[in-house]
Amino acid sequence: MELLKRLKTYSEDNAENIAFKNAYTEESITYAQLWFYSNKIAEHIDATVADDKKPIVVYGHKSPLMLATFLACVKTGHPYCPVDISMPKDRLSDIVDASETKLLIALEDTEVSCENKFTYDDIKEFVQDDNEVEISEDRFVSGSDVYYIIFTSGSTGKPKGVMITADCLDNYLYWMESMMNRSTDRKHLVYLNQAPFSFDLSVMDTYTSLFTCGTIWSMEKRLQEDMGLMHSKLKESGLNVWVSTPSFMNVCLLNKEFNGENLPEFTTFLFCGEVLTNKTARELQKRFPKAEVINTYGPTESTVAVTEVVIDESMANSEHPLSIGYDKPGTHIFIMDESYTYPGKPEGEKGEIVIAGNTVAAGYLNQPELTEDKFFKLSTPDGEMWAYKTGDEGYKENDLLYYCGRMDFQIKLNGYRIELGDIESNILEMDDVTYCVVLPIEKRGEIKGLAAFVTLDHDIEDEFEYSQTVRKYVGEKLPHYMVPKKCIVLEEMPMTNNGKADRRALKEML
Repeated sequence: MELLKRLKTYSEDNAENIAFKNAYTEESITYAQLWFYSNKIAEHIDATVADDKKPIVVYGHKSPLMLATFLACVKTGHPYCPVDISMPKDRLSDIVDASETKLLIALEDTEVSCENKFTYDDIKEFVQDDNEVEISEDRFVSGSDVYYIIFTSGSTGKPKGVMITADCLDNYLYWMESMMNRSTDRKHLVYLNQAPFSFDLSVMDTYTSLFTCGTIWSMEKRLQEDMGLMHSKLKESGLNVWVSTPSFMNVCLLNKEFNGENLPEFTTFLFCGEVLTNKTARELQKRFPKAEVINTYGPTESTVAVTEVVIDESMANSEHPLSIGYDKPGTHIFIMDESYTYPGKPEGEKGEIVIAGNTVAAGYLNQPELTEDKFFKLSTPDGEMWAYKTGDEGYKENDLLYYCGRMDFQIKLNGYRIELGDIESNILEMDDVTYCVVLPIEKRGEIKGLAAFVTLDHDIEDEFEYSQTVRKYVGEKLPHYMVPKKCIVLEEMPMTNNGKADRRALKEML
């Protein structure tokens, strides 16, 4: 695998270069340490689950040792499943069960159990042993082997694991490297890591940086929650490449000191995960006139992103919504109807966005029926291509792709992809709930939060108090970004003629 080959070279030729730095704790790790530590951890993985190639769940938050642990997993032939501390206990437990892992590596405290478990203290002890260890390259994850598995929201109330292969990751990184080479002639760039490792946006900054011998400048949750400290740290960061959702950028733009005078090293702003508005692009161009603003698009199932476009002033100043980009090399994006046949719909006509190419995921872990439903072999004049049905609506114009929203009940909130049915399924587990519908709260075309509509088997005296009960219950089951802002109790659920909840009528109540 090209990524691991490069990291080995960097560990020798660029040994003292900082590979990763936690901007809050100031903890860092060099390329030499990253390689050495991952070998030491791999040695103990081998001793624990030597004959097992099942995924390994890695739980934690922005520690340098998380990166070393990821590499240790793939050096021993195991894919890893990153889980952030924002995930509640029940969600972590669901992922441990769904992955069928025999080893949980917990770099933060958790009560979730597993057949085998390494703690933070265990990992620290492993890496403090100075004895050199070499792991045979024959053991490394490579080719069609699964490199990582990211669990996303599932409509059944349980998470689904997206399997990304080593080839998918390498092909993605070759493209990202060419994009960075085009954007700047600087080497050893400093990349912002804002997203948690369990969110695939983090792959854009983390692995692009490691692939090109850059430095990952990581913002953990505590730093993001302290805006004053965050802006102070940013001024000292030397950051070159910004990677985040547009929502996080909008928060940063509230500070007038967030500009090119105070942050002169920026060359590139990369956005993915949700819609980038013209307004945000214009403000960035005004404040950072020397930097490129790049819009990208792609679901987890396509290895982070598969399109890109540099947003110029004419695009930003247009009344037309921004494009999400041109197809990357090795990828073909089609606009299709329910027949899913080549060549799809003509330019300008809306339909479902279908992604085919060399970074499309292998499918969903241990879910063959769901894989068969969402992935397929697309027949083209040049042969068959592995393809994914995104469920996103869009169209093409002059080879540029435009996004028009979801075709089902899946949404994106602050960059996180959420199946509304996931939340509904969990709320329906409450003893007194007889029906539940969850809808996005939208203002001026942007999703600001979630609202749950429920019917109960009893009367309540205080709707606000009951709403807090629902929020607490969901918060114990699901990540914080999936907790509804409010809960509306109805005597009866409005229904359409075909017997389904009337979501349009419910939306009018918000």
